[in-house]
Amino acid sequence: MRKISYNTLLFFILATGVSAQQVLTLPEAIELAHRQSVDAAVALNELKTSYWEFRTYRADLLPEVGFSASLPDYRRSYNLYQSEDGSYKFVRTNSLGMTGDISIDQNIWLTGGKLSLNTSLQFIDPLNTAGAHRYYMSVPIGVTLSQPIFGVNNMKWKRRIEPVRYNEAKAAYLESTEMITLRTITYYFQLLLAKENMNIAEQNKENADRIFEIAEARRKMGQISENELLQLKLSALKAESNLTKEQSALNGAMFRLRSFLGLSENDSIDPLIPELEGYPEITYVDVLEKARENNPFAQNIRRRQLEADYEVAQAKGAQRQIDLFASIGYTGQEQAFRSAYQHLMDYQVVQVGVKIPILDWGKRKGRVKVAESNREVVASRLKQEQMNFNQDIFLLVEQYNNQAEQLRIAREADEIAQRRYNTSVESFMIGKINTLDLNDAQLSKDNARAAYVSEMHLYWYYLYQLRSLTLHDFVNNSDLDAEFERLINH
Repeated sequence: MRKISYNTLLFFILATGVSAQQVLTLPEAIELAHRQSVDAAVALNELKTSYWEFRTYRADLLPEVGFSASLPDYRRSYNLYQSEDGSYKFVRTNSLGMTGDISIDQNIWLTGGKLSLNTSLQFIDPLNTAGAHRYYMSVPIGVTLSQPIFGVNNMKWKRRIEPVRYNEAKAAYLESTEMITLRTITYYFQLLLAKENMNIAEQNKENADRIFEIAEARRKMGQISENELLQLKLSALKAESNLTKEQSALNGAMFRLRSFLGLSENDSIDPLIPELEGYPEITYVDVLEKARENNPFAQNIRRRQLEADYEVAQAKGAQRQIDLFASIGYTGQEQAFRSAYQHLMDYQVVQVGVKIPILDWGKRKGRVKVAESNREVVASRLKQEQMNFNQDIFLLVEQYNNQAEQLRIAREADEIAQRRYNTSVESFMIGKINTLDLNDAQLSKDNARAAYVSEMHLYWYYLYQLRSLTLHDFVNNSDLDAEFERLINH
């Protein structure tokens, strides 16, 4: 398919409010649909959603810098206090405090833990309290590690699943684009067939009127009967009625294509029969290979397998839980800000939390069995879906290869039927054939033309359906691709 220039498309879009029809080829209609149809906007937004979900996952692998603070923390209240003798009393507090903390957090995808580096400063000033001093407490540097021991490593599973999910989304966008092409082809050929039927109806009415005028003259000369004359009059009336019907069908087909392409109601489209330079030979083996490489179904199978395995891993990891928490660093406290960073003391915190069920009546084991059973169900479904997918490809390849031959036959039949009709009109005018023979030639001509357009529609539809399944252009022998970064940032 030849490349369509943007200026050509822009000219067509802006050429509104005119009475003359604008010629629009099938490649131009497809390009318009890709640019401004509602389906194209939906497909692009779905791609953007998947892109930002993938970006969010990638951000989880990078260090995160955070800042938290309380500026200020003023308190003037009464707090319950217990004395050494066991009695209670309420003590008035009046203080001003400020805290600040800067941390750098890094997820460790290999182990599923988190490593944090932080520094903080806390200030407290007991207001209007005799003998009390303001204090600074600093943590110049602290390192904290939190690590699950037996739990599922969520980050590791995300590293497996999320890239597959995003590749699936990109392939699904290309597939959606090809589905837009298929809808465009359907609407375009509906308009094209309506146009051909309209042209046929106009030609038939013109011929019927002319033949009736000749028949009236021949009737006056006694060359035909009154019955034949009335039959030709009925044919002329039928041609006029059919012309009105075809005009209505043309307007409906025009409206559908125009709406799908996002054009205004003032636009009038004149479709042309697409030119075919050749029929690419396509085999089942080639289509199946390309489909397995490019179709989002292949990525979908891989993702669903991984998600089923992930659910099993989560169920097994929930059977017991041991978490490690370790923190080391330096801290200091003084009445002066600078001194709080000079006389430092080290600190260490190590904590191991254990949560192991002693008696849960087989609840966690049952969850593992359910997850494993679901994984087997998913595997069986994927196997069946793969078989159906291969079968659909085989049938589609057979239909395409058969359709190429059907189109050749329909084209030749259309040419023969048109020549036969022209000859029949000439023969009727000189009295060599009757009206029945003429009507039969006209019907054959009309049917042959409609069949040719319909067969061409099926050929283009099968060809682009194969493109949508394989994301491969068999005419140019190249895989389909898109500038995803440009589309997302557009």
